[in-house]
Amino acid sequence: MTDLQKWIQSNTYHHSQFWDLKKLVEEKERQGLTVSLCLPTLNEEKTIGKEIILFRSELVNRYPLLDEIAVIDSGSEDKTLEVARNFGADTYLASEILPHLGEKKGKGENLWKAIYQLKGDIIIYVDADISNIHPRFVYGLVAPLIYRESVKYVKAFYDRPLAFSGDVRASGGGRVTEILVRPLFSLFFPELTAMIQPLSGEYAVRREVLEQINFPVGYGVETSHLIDVHHKFGLEAFAQTDLDKRVHENQPTQALGKMSFGILQTFIKRAKALGVIDKADHETVLRQFQVKNEQHEQIEIELMEDERPPMIEVEEYRNKFNRKLKKVK
Repeated sequence: MTDLQKWIQSNTYHHSQFWDLKKLVEEKERQGLTVSLCLPTLNEEKTIGKEIILFRSELVNRYPLLDEIAVIDSGSEDKTLEVARNFGADTYLASEILPHLGEKKGKGENLWKAIYQLKGDIIIYVDADISNIHPRFVYGLVAPLIYRESVKYVKAFYDRPLAFSGDVRASGGGRVTEILVRPLFSLFFPELTAMIQPLSGEYAVRREVLEQINFPVGYGVETSHLIDVHHKFGLEAFAQTDLDKRVHENQPTQALGKMSFGILQTFIKRAKALGVIDKADHETVLRQFQVKNEQHEQIEIELMEDERPPMIEVEEYRNKFNRKLKKVK
């Protein structure tokens, strides 16, 4: 058995292993840990209410696993914030958190601002567009962090390899994962191929890890996290949990093209900084085609992956949480 296979065997879980929420809460309280749930949003009025109701009912009132539920919003034009407030979540506009640092648009911005705004020793990120939401999307991710001190970052995945009727069902990530990210990891960061769904939007992380890593504000945030955490802490810092199934709306192919372009920019920047590849400047214009009046027309999309620095470098954050900036020798 290879080291990678050993890691997969010992660091991959199924949410059903953590069904005993009473025991999980007792262990959390014994360690004196606080846990925050962040729901990053942009026009999610159709699904946000159901998520908050479920998490508050099961994981705040019935089993006090969560110490706060917060929505960090990108400027929704629908009733996302109103619905979230009505159902008891704390709501914040990303633009109003650390406003002197300016406003950037993207999910990664919300995730980064949450580190400053939320109080938890552990922060769980869950997307707000999940139709089949269930408490397992929280307890399945936070449990490995509570039970294992060495684990620092837990990713979700939604499929698992199962043998049935003599066949094996293929498992893994979505289209962008299998066509872009997994081949890149296979070439340049082979240990990270152990992550079954590297682009999943659900993960739980210790604060001391989140505050040390950069946050691309756009599509590259999940890829960046994996590379940076792996570089700083190694593969043993990770775990992953099978959450069975996630139902949400699939994106069209052109949207996936933009996502891939953003991820690739982030990947090149990280790989270059780590000396893995020797790639200098790259283009920031994505060229795609659309059919208009029966003619193929090329469209150009300017897409530049901006990013935020490690939160520990922000003075207001260090003052708020009494953290010190370590000097690099």
